Amino acid sequence: MDLNHHNAFNAIDQSGMLASILALPSQLKTAYQNGHEWSLDNPADYHAVVIGGMGGSAIAADLLLGCLADTIRVPVAVIRDYHLPAWAQDDNDVLVVTSSHSGNTEETLSLFDRALSSGCGVHAITTGGALAQRAQEAGAGLWRFKHQGQPRAAVGWSFGLLLALFERLDILPSQQAWVASAVEAMRNLREHIKAEIPIAKNPAKRLAGQLVGKYPCVIGAEHLAPVARRWKTQINELAKSWCQYETLPEADHNTLAGTLYPEEALLKIFSIFLQSPHYHDRTQQRVDLTFTEFMVAGIGTDKLALRGETRLEDMWVHLFFGDMLAYYLALLYDIDPTPVEAIESFKAQLG
Repeated sequence: MDLNHHNAFNAIDQSGMLASILALPSQLKTAYQNGHEWSLDNPADYHAVVIGGMGGSAIAADLLLGCLADTIRVPVAVIRDYHLPAWAQDDNDVLVVTSSHSGNTEETLSLFDRALSSGCGVHAITTGGALAQRAQEAGAGLWRFKHQGQPRAAVGWSFGLLLALFERLDILPSQQAWVASAVEAMRNLREHIKAEIPIAKNPAKRLAGQLVGKYPCVIGAEHLAPVARRWKTQINELAKSWCQYETLPEADHNTLAGTLYPEEALLKIFSIFLQSPHYHDRTQQRVDLTFTEFMVAGIGTDKLALRGETRLEDMWVHLFFGDMLAYYLALLYDIDPTPVEAIESFKAQLG
């Protein structure tokens, strides 16, 4: 696929993933607004929060913590499995937020049931399914949103509703101004990376081209660490490509030692360092030094610096760019970015 021929994209993108990605700014804005308008029954003074989810639902919690952990007033744990932590059990001062796009994610349903039986506060965020039904039957908190696309294309909903919930529970101060600036920044970025912009002027298309035939490795730090994880999952699910992510400073304590062997495989890696003006000075020094060490080791390297005015804005423009890059990489591999047959087949085997 020639990425300059945007009129031919629909031949591969038969389910309209491009439209879903381009709608992300509006999705975030609407979700945040709805989260402040929808009913919130019996809000309590919770002293801790557990957020349960998988995939695109869980990444929203990672993004929230990565960007705003220093302003969130209570401890928060993100759970990606079936179990409720022992410290949260039998404690009605703990809120368990269960987030599932379909409402049928088995790990999230298990966590919901355990939270309910343990007497915790429970709030569900979903489009429907078994989670919505159980929440209604139990009289638990329920925010039900409408979204017809893939769960991974609903990250604006998951994040915006979760952020609004935290604000309304007085766990987090208002981020209204920062959300508005993030939405505007994404809309501005969209004009430079949308499908109509040719390769020569489109950085997302050019970077996607560099990843063809490579093993991408996305490296982020601080508030961009969960964004690196999001890039990894989007490249996996859209482009059906292997990808890994690393975080700094952790990678300097282990990954850096693994840049010698096997030499043939290292030549196939292409690493992308997510840059930010909001990094701690020592973190930025680590980014620069690690970048140099990778180059010396013969590993393909590049940097991306989009420079959002705030950490929240910075996080969302990098995420938006990554979604578009993953989309373009899917087209370069001539693969429809929407179906995930390997995942669906695995679910069927689980039964």
